[in-house]
Amino acid sequence: MPTVCFYFMKTTLIVGASSGIGKALALILTSNNENVISISRTNPNINGVEHFNYDVLGNDDFPKITNAIDGIVYCPGSINLKPFRALKKQDFLNDLELNVLGAIKCIQAFTPNLALSNLASIVLFSTVAVQTGMNFHSTVAVSKGAIEGLTKALAAEFSPKIRVNCIAPSLTQTALADKLINTAEKIEASSNRHPLKRIGNADDIANAAQFLLSDKSSWVTGQVIHVDGGMSTLKV
Repeated sequence: MPTVCFYFMKTTLIVGASSGIGKALALILTSNNENVISISRTNPNINGVEHFNYDVLGNDDFPKITNAIDGIVYCPGSINLKPFRALKKQDFLNDLELNVLGAIKCIQAFTPNLALSNLASIVLFSTVAVQTGMNFHSTVAVSKGAIEGLTKALAAEFSPKIRVNCIAPSLTQTALADKLINTAEKIEASSNRHPLKRIGNADDIANAAQFLLSDKSSWVTGQVIHVDGGMSTLKV
């Protein structure tokens, strides 16, 4: 098992910084001279960026980190859209393994490092589909609903030392959502379903995550924050 040791003032561990929201967040944090450790299954290909270090996860073992970690962001997710009648047990298990058990394993692995920080923050990701019922989103809603429950349970258990919050985005322009937005017509249709008349981009979500990691949100914990273009609360 590799050992990773870093000596920068503030350190955030991002699981899944090789693309999408995780990569956008890594670039935002490092541009503010914060240290980022990326753990992902592929090389993030972020070259020439100071304070950025990565470990490619080849199995279920996370690298050993000896120093304090000030923040953990767990980004992996799935969009497995099928009619309920077509779903198998394994579909639900696959989504739970990636979205929920993966987050749990990560947090358990690095809780000792978070405890070394003065005020640590964990950021998880849900989806607008938990609060707003949507066709074909059964497996997504089940697994991300569990994440929302985990957020509140851990926020209570870890307080006051470690804050835990969750972001629930709507459709966002990332590789994960490519099949849903791979034509101009699909983008327009999806945009029109949102009160703000556009779909989100990775920076929209990453900026919210940066806030939840920062001292500016030091009195925020146990929250599910909807960054969804108004979809979950507005009808216009």
